[in-house]
Amino acid sequence: MANLSVAHRELLLSDIWLSQVPFALAEALMSHGMLKTLRDGETLFLRGEPVDGLYAVLEGSLHITGVTRDGREAMLSLIEPPMWFGEIALFDRLPRTHDAVAVGPTTLLFVPLAALDVMLEEEPLWWRHFGKLMAFKVRMAFIALEDLSIVQPAERLARRLVWLTYCAVTGGELGRCKLTIKQTQLALMMALSRQTVNQLLRALEERGIIRLSYGLIEVLDLGALVDAAALTPIERRMLERAGFFPVGEA
Repeated sequence: MANLSVAHRELLLSDIWLSQVPFALAEALMSHGMLKTLRDGETLFLRGEPVDGLYAVLEGSLHITGVTRDGREAMLSLIEPPMWFGEIALFDRLPRTHDAVAVGPTTLLFVPLAALDVMLEEEPLWWRHFGKLMAFKVRMAFIALEDLSIVQPAERLARRLVWLTYCAVTGGELGRCKLTIKQTQLALMMALSRQTVNQLLRALEERGIIRLSYGLIEVLDLGALVDAAALTPIERRMLERAGFFPVGEA
């Protein structure tokens, strides 16, 4: 089992999802997990592989991608610390739906499926909390689909940066976050050209909202980014409930 450092424990407990589950469940996940390390570019799992358990990112990051038969890549998601993932297969036990690839040296907490089954057999009410984790992902998927369909590029980019930050930010880093993603990959996520994404990012940088460097986007002014995203009242409630910003600033 994992010998988690104090820093890793604090990081996990700051996660949007894990911070809201019963303490006994959080402790069970951390005590039954084991550490797994990946090199830059190494694959965690591929589409079609069998389910093996649940993961949380401790260091580094992962890209969730899909590749068509003719070799075209679809960049679907960026997973940064301390996000949990893999819960869909926990419910349906079907093979993995996409590829997960490490970006830089990456450390994960891995909770095997067998351990999860024992935990949930002993505490059936814990299924509800895994259901909430999956429901959150479904909600985010619907938001992304709507953005692709009807939102203009500048607003679409701001919204995607908000949601990427929302999923990655931790309690000690509110208002400031670094996203490990290249402009080409961000363009793939939003069905835009790299040139368009670069122009829109430069415009945000000129306003002091973000700072750009190779493979990295640093959010400097979260409030301004949220304003540029033109979020709906329900979406703002999601941010408030997670402590993303003080309610009075929303």
